[in-house]
Amino acid sequence: MNFLAPASFLFALTIPVVVVFYLLKRKRVVKLVSSTLLWQKFLAETQASAPFQKLRRNWLLILQIIMLILAVLALSRPYFATHAKSSQLRVLILDASASMQSTDVSPSRFEKARAEALTWVDSLRDEDKMVVLQVAANTEVKQSETSEKSALRRAIKSCQAVDSPTHLIPALKMAESLIRDHGKESNPEIHLFSDGAVPDLKEFENKALPLIYHRIGQSDNNMGIITLDVRANPDDASQRAIYTSVANFSTNAQQTELELSLDGKLIETRPLSIGASQTVAQAFIAAQDHDGVFTMHLTAQDDLAADNQASIVSLLPHPVKILLVTRGNHLLERALRAAPNVQLTVTGDSTDDAAGFDFVTLDDVTPTVWPKGNVLAIHVAATNWFDKLTEVDGPTIVDWRSTHPILRYVGFDNVQIAKSSVVKAPSWAVSLVDAPQASLILAGELGRQRIIWIGFDTLESYWPLRVSFPIFMANAVDWLNPANARSSQLLVRASDPFRLALAESETSAQVTLPDGTVNKMKIDPKATEIVFGDTFRQGTYHLRAGTNDTTFCVDLLDGAESNIKPRDELALGQYSKVSATTLHRANMELWRTIAAIALLVLLFEWWYYHRRTA
Repeated sequence: MNFLAPASFLFALTIPVVVVFYLLKRKRVVKLVSSTLLWQKFLAETQASAPFQKLRRNWLLILQIIMLILAVLALSRPYFATHAKSSQLRVLILDASASMQSTDVSPSRFEKARAEALTWVDSLRDEDKMVVLQVAANTEVKQSETSEKSALRRAIKSCQAVDSPTHLIPALKMAESLIRDHGKESNPEIHLFSDGAVPDLKEFENKALPLIYHRIGQSDNNMGIITLDVRANPDDASQRAIYTSVANFSTNAQQTELELSLDGKLIETRPLSIGASQTVAQAFIAAQDHDGVFTMHLTAQDDLAADNQASIVSLLPHPVKILLVTRGNHLLERALRAAPNVQLTVTGDSTDDAAGFDFVTLDDVTPTVWPKGNVLAIHVAATNWFDKLTEVDGPTIVDWRSTHPILRYVGFDNVQIAKSSVVKAPSWAVSLVDAPQASLILAGELGRQRIIWIGFDTLESYWPLRVSFPIFMANAVDWLNPANARSSQLLVRASDPFRLALAESETSAQVTLPDGTVNKMKIDPKATEIVFGDTFRQGTYHLRAGTNDTTFCVDLLDGAESNIKPRDELALGQYSKVSATTLHRANMELWRTIAAIALLVLLFEWWYYHRRTA
């Protein structure tokens, strides 16, 4: 045990003073009584004429000395020395992501983390300083560097958990820069209060980060909705197909019911049995006669409610109007007509009426005026797309990005090409198909214009004879269709901003949040879009700006965040890790406890005195 104020032991010199008071002879008072028979014992005690009397055993004296010793100990501020080292700067990171709302610890993981963080504030020495960071999808500085405990407590109490995933890397980078400014001699520390549901931290593998991980949580009892999508029913275009996946992250099989509703009206309930650590995919078919919101809901009670519901806006499909500019590629024309719900117009070389179409397909034809809408460009390119085009004879396809939606179910195993233009992928596009020299097919968005570029003439290849060709064209139609692009913008991951393009100038807007709160916004009259960033709660939002009345949904849909099993360690790359600490906080002061005991002794002494004199 150590003491923060050892000079307070000087107050122990008052103990002999208390003893002296009990040695002093009491002053005699003359009293007239009828008889001294009942006062013999009192008279025996008062026969001494010396100023001091013999010290006898007296419980009141013992209690008062004990109370005085406890008071001196409290003033000296004793504490237990632990394994934690003294640190002049502590960067406290409080995880406020969705998984921290789990209720496996009472009242929740986040509340327990906040309570533990407050105890670390109490342990700060007068010369120590602390920074408070809140991390979820974004990192927020709740309190800059200070030693004022009241400010630190207010900052921690102001933190709130949200329905978003954890992006810990920016928070650790900020903490690293803060402790770097103080140098190693000040022994800075980074304290992370989290359940460990964080991505890989491999970029900190060799940085010797002084990270102390305080694990929060006990259980893994959770099921969650991790994917949600809505499309036209392949068998009946008048119906909608809703696809979802439900994962069970616990170690036991779970039973639940999955409910599908449209605009709050229940459509279907389906019982599910999901094995431990398993994921099941479900597809629902529903009729829809108006634009609306489909909602999936799990009825099972688990430790995390944020992922038990997900919603998606479903807009009724409209025919896709396509302008095909070609010199006679009938295979391409047939593949485009085979795509569902397509209205195709074929022309020779003019794009004058392109404004009336959803997108334009240019087949080895360079237009005099490039269309402003989405474009599928085959063996043709605008001058501002690429820095340099290179012609290659007989390029070999060595790789393709099968995870991209345009290449879903598309393969290039047996595709041979006579010649092609190849380019290095620019910043606005991703490479879909690669040759050894460069990219053969690109896709991306340039100034709100979606572009698919194919570097070779399809008639100079075997591709139109392969089954992957019509599948590719159907996927391209789906990706280039502006209505589908707009639908995808209406589903927002928690904490991602919602963007709405403006057709005309607006000066104000308002967004109604899922809890009914109305958030009013001012818009720059010159702005071409509305950006709304307060999307930290899952649910349905309504935005109104002038004549624009838009509904969009915010969902978690994050398997890593739904896996609420507390991690015993954090991996910093392949060879480095940080284990959850079991150390107590430093400077565990005991003066409050000692003062409370002294108060109890004082109360007992008061009771004992009055009991004797009663």
